[in-house]
Amino acid sequence: MSFTVRVSAEFEAAHHLREYVGGPEPVHGHSWRIEAALGTDALGRYDLSVDFVTAERLLRDLAARLHDRDLNTVPPFDRRNPTAENVALWVADEIRKAGILSEGARLESVTVWEGRRNSVTYRP
Repeated sequence: MSFTVRVSAEFEAAHHLREYVGGPEPVHGHSWRIEAALGTDALGRYDLSVDFVTAERLLRDLAARLHDRDLNTVPPFDRRNPTAENVALWVADEIRKAGILSEGARLESVTVWEGRRNSVTYRP
C-alpha cells in the first residue's frame, strides 16, 4: 500500500536571471505555483497518510514569503539565480527543515510552475 498526497500554493512574484544568454535578463513577473508530493507506505494516526492541513499550511507560508516580491531580493535568491529549479530546491529544503513529515513519510517531489504552461519537478 502506498499513498501520495499533493498540496499546492500560489504566489505572484517578479524575477530575472543575472546571467542569461550573454547578460542579465529583464525583470519580469509570473503567476507561480508550488506543489509538494509527500508519500507514505502506510496510514498513520487518524488513518491519514500525511495531514493535508499541516502540509498545506507550510506551503502557503512559503508562498507568502515570496508573494508580491522581486525574488532576486529574497534570500537565498539574492545570491543565486531565482530559477524554477532553485525555487524547487528551496521549497524542498524548507519542507525538510519544518519537520512536518511524520515517521515513514517522505518528500517525493516538488514542482514549480512559472505561469500556466511551464514547470520543473525536483525529485530528491
